[in-house]
Amino acid sequence: MDLERHASDQGWDQPVRVYALVPTSDLLEREPALAGMLGVSAPVDPSALTPIEQEPLPEELPLEQALGRMAWPDAVAGCALVMERLVVKGSDETLAPPKDGDTGPWAQSQEGAEEIRMVAGVLRDGGRHSALRMRSHDSEDQVLNGEDLVPALTSALALTLEEDGDG
Repeated sequence: MDLERHASDQGWDQPVRVYALVPTSDLLEREPALAGMLGVSAPVDPSALTPIEQEPLPEELPLEQALGRMAWPDAVAGCALVMERLVVKGSDETLAPPKDGDTGPWAQSQEGAEEIRMVAGVLRDGGRHSALRMRSHDSEDQVLNGEDLVPALTSALALTLEEDGDG
């Protein structure tokens, strides 16, 4: 939820952002000067994690391919991703976007189009959490959150934490 609040402070229309989640105690052990910047003092809750923003994902790659190329060192306890998407509230009818060109303007023109921000995080121990904010309901008390809000995204993130030999 801290990452969702941070993303909200940045406003809408932001690029995809990826974060390494590292144990705060490990981070402070390696970089004691960060304690003041992070506003933490000893002792640190052993379960506390600090998100560290990573380099932007390559724009030329679809998200699935970029995640497929991602790997994390053992010091990283988990990872998180913040992204915005346009969803079209469905009906029983299957919508067929145009085959040529950018489908963005088409999707925006559909009845029921909704901009959303998704934040998903996973831990090596299997923990998962997600948050979802709709642009039309852009207030902190309207943020949905839970384990299984975006299961495909959390599953994709979990794969980035696996060793090469794990699958």
